Amino acid sequence: MGTRLRLATVLAAVTTLAALLTSAATANPAPEAPPAVPAAAALRALPAPRTAVLDGTRLRQTRARLDRGDHRLREAVRALTVRADNWLDQGPWTVVDKPRPAPSGDAHDYLSQAPYWWPSRPPTAENPWGCPYVQRDGERNPEVDTGTDRQDLEKVFDSTYDLALAWYYTGERQYAQKAAGIVRTWFLDPATRMNPHLNHAQFIPCKYDGRAIGVIDFSQSYTAVVDAIAILEAGAPAWTGADRAGMRRWNSDFLAWLEHSDFGAQEAAAANNHGTFYDLLLAGLAYATGDRDLARRTVRDAAARRIGPQIAADGSQPLELARTRSWHYSTFDLVAYTRLAAIGEHVGVNLWAYQGPDGQSLFKAVRYLLPAATGRTAWPHPELEFHRFAASDVVHAAADAGDKVARKAVPLLEEPPGGDLWALRPAAEQLDSIAG
Repeated sequence: MGTRLRLATVLAAVTTLAALLTSAATANPAPEAPPAVPAAAALRALPAPRTAVLDGTRLRQTRARLDRGDHRLREAVRALTVRADNWLDQGPWTVVDKPRPAPSGDAHDYLSQAPYWWPSRPPTAENPWGCPYVQRDGERNPEVDTGTDRQDLEKVFDSTYDLALAWYYTGERQYAQKAAGIVRTWFLDPATRMNPHLNHAQFIPCKYDGRAIGVIDFSQSYTAVVDAIAILEAGAPAWTGADRAGMRRWNSDFLAWLEHSDFGAQEAAAANNHGTFYDLLLAGLAYATGDRDLARRTVRDAAARRIGPQIAADGSQPLELARTRSWHYSTFDLVAYTRLAAIGEHVGVNLWAYQGPDGQSLFKAVRYLLPAATGRTAWPHPELEFHRFAASDVVHAAADAGDKVARKAVPLLEEPPGGDLWALRPAAEQLDSIAG
């Protein structure tokens, strides 16, 4: 066989073998690489968030325990991610898409309606609202949830908090991206942002264009958003320097309105839970914008200004017991107190240690709730809709603060809907749905 013929034969064989190999590779492709997962090392490298209410160092320690395989924490994270996943295909929301603007005519002004005020007459063409409106305390008028910004605002608050926490504990980018988009739409984008004031919160048709008590629309939950933003600022890939600067400006402007407006002054003077929540919002905004002195003064002054007048020697809260929803409002006020005490820990004020002239204290106020919170006895005061789990977080807070009686009660608490997330976000939330 000549040299050329042998070479041709070899080349043909090589070509045939290559074709066979290509065919086999096509028929049996190599398995795809598994989807990228967040590196544990990257999560561990994130700093402790500079949160106002939550303890950032504790969050970081909790995530480290989770990385080491803590079974209880893994169960809690599963419950948290169920909540976060539910938000992924919702929103974002904006104040500018309500059916009609606030009385100012500016669509960027936040608008909500007083929840316990009802029309006294059937609506007519001449009287479309059914005015005059009359108060029915504790009975929520369903029309307040349509036509204003209140429902969307609550979704902004809840979703941002859940999503930011889910990102912090899982490292899943989608959670941070969604949270950032929600915050930008509501607070930052010029076309959709909310103006930083509450001049038209809890208006009453045909009566008031807005009321001071509408501040509670923000004061009851906005510190959770402050903490969510602090969590994103710990290193979320979706949160930018422009976002950080924009939210700092918004919070500074809102803080100035809260301090210097007539509505802010009226709410600061409130004797019941409205006053407590005002202090919480003021201290939280002050801490978030770098005014630690104002945050410290607010928490320190709340001791004598709020605890003595609001809490009786036996731990009851007479102003809250006078309501038709006495259980709700007793736990509600303590949500504000325990969150305010958490801010105090960051600025060197121990609100839990304070005792009033008759021995009043936050520990006593929580202990007053324990018989009903643990199911040992019925709540002996008026309550239109009793939810035992509403007290769970404030009992956790007292236990964490060192109260042995509260600590013994923790295993007897009723788990809130969606699971007990205290281990992941150890700061009291309003756990029952009523608001206002």
